[in-house]
Amino acid sequence: MKTYLLYLGLLIVSFWSCKESKKTMDVAQYQCVPCDLSCDKKVFDHEGKCPHCNMALVPIADEDFSIDKLTLHQGSGSFPMQVKTESGPKDIYVFYHMPKNFDPESKVLIVIPGSGRNGDDYRDAWIRASEKHNVLVLAPIYPEPTFGFDQYHLGGVLTDLNIMEIATPVKGTNQVRLDESLLQYKTVPNSEFWIFDDMDHIFNAAVKATGSHAKTYDVFGHSAGGQILHRFAIFHPESKANRILAGNSGFYTLPDLEHPLFFGLGESPINTKSLRKSFNNKLVVFLGEKDNASETGGTLLLSPTANLQGHHRLERGHYFYNFSKKLADSLQTDFQWKLHVVPGVGHEYKKMSAAAAEYLYSLDN
Repeated sequence: MKTYLLYLGLLIVSFWSCKESKKTMDVAQYQCVPCDLSCDKKVFDHEGKCPHCNMALVPIADEDFSIDKLTLHQGSGSFPMQVKTESGPKDIYVFYHMPKNFDPESKVLIVIPGSGRNGDDYRDAWIRASEKHNVLVLAPIYPEPTFGFDQYHLGGVLTDLNIMEIATPVKGTNQVRLDESLLQYKTVPNSEFWIFDDMDHIFNAAVKATGSHAKTYDVFGHSAGGQILHRFAIFHPESKANRILAGNSGFYTLPDLEHPLFFGLGESPINTKSLRKSFNNKLVVFLGEKDNASETGGTLLLSPTANLQGHHRLERGHYFYNFSKKLADSLQTDFQWKLHVVPGVGHEYKKMSAAAAEYLYSLDN
């Protein structure tokens, strides 16, 4: 009898062990967004923040995963995808929120985070607006160890940029001083390797995964995201983007064919013909009224050329818009760009996101 009971007990333990093992295998596994720390190798069974470095946890793709097989569920989630770069395919991660009333006619918005590359936080800042306005929100993360300043902020138009070696933080401030005389970089002439083409690929993947009927998308970026998006309007004028809100950029690439990259367009494949197309985009230079000389948030690049645009982000945004409008007038071409100042807001992505939602989906724009 004792032998029988012992045997029965072992069977029960074995059964539950197998069941628990299968359960563990079925649970989606997540890892830290690559940050060059030991926690990159740790695996978690839930989405959220890495307890070691506070970076977002992202899904580990199965070997059989293909973006063509992607499905999105109601609520919040994330998915990996590969993008082209000059040095080969690289992984990015897209955080999304699908509202409960999503249908094929719902609008689609891509949100580009700042230099923190925290697409999960930016996605979360849009959840309320996503539900209120029935908008599918997509916020990509470009991991910093893989995508440096040149590949992210500057869109991959340049490579081998030595900015980290020649930029010096100004003690006690949010400013970084750049020695322009020591700048070194190479241009990347093939636009397939620029970050700008990725926006359409993210949109196409989401449309296919959800059965959306959307033909265009809106896009909002703040800080470094704003830098990416005003360059997106210039370097990729024939995208599927509808309204492009470039918020609180630290400095700008002017549509100046004489001045070299990265403050101008010299040495780039952009010409007057493509600029005419760019000026026909619905770009909005989206500025915080208090993102001025008293603002201490974010990082502000100082250099002789950057300072010509102004001494703070609000001034620089006005300079960029006015320079561009003057050029468009001289070319006698249509100019669809707008400038919008958000009252009472500084360099704050949550408040700028709320203002962008109001601008895009509540006002008549």
